[in-house]
Amino acid sequence: MDPRLAVVDERLAGIDRILAVTGGKGGTGKSVVASTLALVLAAKGQRTGLLDLDFTGASDHLILGAESGFPTEEFGIDPPAVHGVGFMSMTLFAGGTPAPLRGVDVTNALLELLAITRWGELDYLVIDMPPGLGDMTLDIIRFLPRAEYLAVATDSRVVLGMVRKTLRLHGALHTNVCGIVENMKRRDTRTVLEFARELELPYLGALPFDESLEDAIGDPPKLAQTSFAAGVRVLSEGLTAGARSS
Repeated sequence: MDPRLAVVDERLAGIDRILAVTGGKGGTGKSVVASTLALVLAAKGQRTGLLDLDFTGASDHLILGAESGFPTEEFGIDPPAVHGVGFMSMTLFAGGTPAPLRGVDVTNALLELLAITRWGELDYLVIDMPPGLGDMTLDIIRFLPRAEYLAVATDSRVVLGMVRKTLRLHGALHTNVCGIVENMKRRDTRTVLEFARELELPYLGALPFDESLEDAIGDPPKLAQTSFAAGVRVLSEGLTAGARSS
């Protein structure tokens, strides 16, 4: 057994809830949902971390406006605070340099990042999941058995097809899926709601398509003023209420 697994368990021991935001494929707005959710929780006084595990397409640092630079390391790494959120990403080490990984290298990189990061005591750790159903996704499910998965979908047939496959995988592996959130809602349709009902999963509400969102990327105070962030605040209330009632 890899000795890093015991270290990972120790690093995560002080975290109350791990919320993993998944979307099956790119283009669903998963990263913006994850980053904004972390900012919203922190603004409400929750001790919150954000872990970007999309190694090949990391973008949370752009959404947060996080400064690049290798973090301080001594017996592990304390995630730098960005607008009240403890933030960790491969970009803190690689910067803008591509980090192509395959096979066992994916597993080693993930384990190393989980093992060196000192989260301390957190109420929430939000994880931005990688797209697809490859090695990275399977390793995260294996290494983080306490994670609760929040699926992001749109009313696109292509997106729903991939989300369906993703959720079937989670069902087969008996993970805890806390529900489906509809993102970038433009039309008055019930497509995603009916999709959630078909899969017998909670429909956690809809986040609006917000034309002002792009201009707020990289500026969290401005992001907080968008209708998108207002929708994420409603979403967070449902997630925290579910925790209190369980």
